[in-house]
Amino acid sequence: MTIRTESLVHRYGDSVAVDGVGLEIDDGEFVLLAGANGSGKTTLVRHFNGLLEPDSGEVFVDGRSVPENPVAARTAVGMVFQNPRDQFVAATVGADVAFGPENLGLPRDEIDARVADALDAVNLSERRDARVDELSGGERERAAIAGALAMRPTHLVLDEPFTGLDAPAREAVLDRLETLNRSGTSVVVVTHDVRDALELADRVVVMSDGRVVVDGTPERAVKRLERYDVRAPRRPTADR
Repeated sequence: MTIRTESLVHRYGDSVAVDGVGLEIDDGEFVLLAGANGSGKTTLVRHFNGLLEPDSGEVFVDGRSVPENPVAARTAVGMVFQNPRDQFVAATVGADVAFGPENLGLPRDEIDARVADALDAVNLSERRDARVDELSGGERERAAIAGALAMRPTHLVLDEPFTGLDAPAREAVLDRLETLNRSGTSVVVVTHDVRDALELADRVVVMSDGRVVVDGTPERAVKRLERYDVRAPRRPTADR
């Protein structure tokens, strides 16, 4: 049960955004995919569930080719976009979070339980009936995360998930991600700032100019982050 890319290349016109990346994320791993803006990290992860197709190379999720099996990939890989507006499909918070589980054909009590659990995880339980267009920026981010959590995917990818969140909300999300990871869900956090999640990470992968330039444990990787414009703690984090 892995996400795997082989010699993956993606171009925007004449610009190469992802340049021959080979990467494997094992089942149950917690990975920070770090890099400066424009390094290629968001383009890379959008291949994991078929939002983008490679110009060359391969992408596999749980052994299946993503371009050949996009529906399976999107079921297995939950994605939280950097701009949460991109993924809202319903008028209210509760209805939006319920949308994915409803499309799975789950019983109503299971849907309600998933929605309640996901909203509680991001401190939005009291906003269940609020309109999405009335939410603050931080609330929108949390609602988008809740929508992904409600699907209970085997792999969860979050693009800059802590932007706009206050400290209690960040802690709630981190606690939920840790619980999901311990239960076997692989978690990939895309970020230019590893400080919030470094202690949870098994591995840090850094991209620069479309290529992987660092891939190692947090203790080793943290020493090299600043040269790639990634915000890091002043001291290496201790082992979990």
